[in-house]
Amino acid sequence: MTSPYSRITGTGSYLPPRRLTNADLVAELAAKGVETSDDWIVERTGIRARHFADADTTCSDLAVHAARHAMEAAGVQAQDIDLIIVATSTPDMVFPSAACIVQNKLGIHGCPAFDVQAVCSGFVYALTVADAMVRTGSARKALVIGAEVFSRILDFSDRTTCVLFGDGAGAVVLEASDTPGILASDLHADGKHVGILCVPGQVSGGSVVGSPLLTMDGPAVFKLAVGVLEEAARAALAKAGKTHDDIDWLIPHQANIRIMQSTAKRLKMSMDKVIVTVDQHGNTSAASIPLALDAGVRSGQIKKGQTLMLEGVGGGFTWGAVLLNL
Repeated sequence: MTSPYSRITGTGSYLPPRRLTNADLVAELAAKGVETSDDWIVERTGIRARHFADADTTCSDLAVHAARHAMEAAGVQAQDIDLIIVATSTPDMVFPSAACIVQNKLGIHGCPAFDVQAVCSGFVYALTVADAMVRTGSARKALVIGAEVFSRILDFSDRTTCVLFGDGAGAVVLEASDTPGILASDLHADGKHVGILCVPGQVSGGSVVGSPLLTMDGPAVFKLAVGVLEEAARAALAKAGKTHDDIDWLIPHQANIRIMQSTAKRLKMSMDKVIVTVDQHGNTSAASIPLALDAGVRSGQIKKGQTLMLEGVGGGFTWGAVLLNL
């Protein structure tokens, strides 16, 4: 049976216990001969702390914690879930997918489970795919997760990138609904920008070919991100017949406070209407939007019935936005 709409019925998140303030990270980097400072990090990024997973904690471990919190909030059991999508760039294995590993850890059997790889836009992509599958009757209760352990792919000799990222997971339960939830989405990619943000390595013959560490052209990413985020948000609004005045909360990918401020300004929105977690989480890639969403819901800022704009931009280069009623 198909339903005309899909709606988020529960949110959840999880951060690994190890929290590093800028001072903690600066001290660790200094011991490796890399100089930076709290002021330098805050001024350029807005980041004051981030969480790193322990060596024996996997992406799927974080995802499972977030998923359980979301299912509890939605009032659903593991056996109720009939679709699992995990957005991640840092899965446990080359294959199988993190989603299949999560499925096993949750004790769910038989439903479709797969990963979406769109880097920092991954959750927006995954939510759009889940919405389409729910609307066509392929699923009734979907678990959509963003989970990352970016600390594993950072070059700690490069102060321009290693200070930016953190680990974590966020999740939502998306259910078939007779009332509008997901209102519109707008997704894009342009592979000509592959080189400005990437991990240019692969496994071949038992060895890593290329580099397994993240590289980024920061100015190029910033310049591209601000423009495409505005375009995607406006496109989603147009598809839904809405304007920026209809948005109660903007929940952007938490990459850099300056990108977030610039995007809000272009959408004629006050930062008072933007959910900001980058200061405490850093950039958690595909996990950042669902982490911020759950933080807003659990703090009481975001309330049922409000209209939210989710938007992300990431390596690929990928970008997109989802407009929804909670």
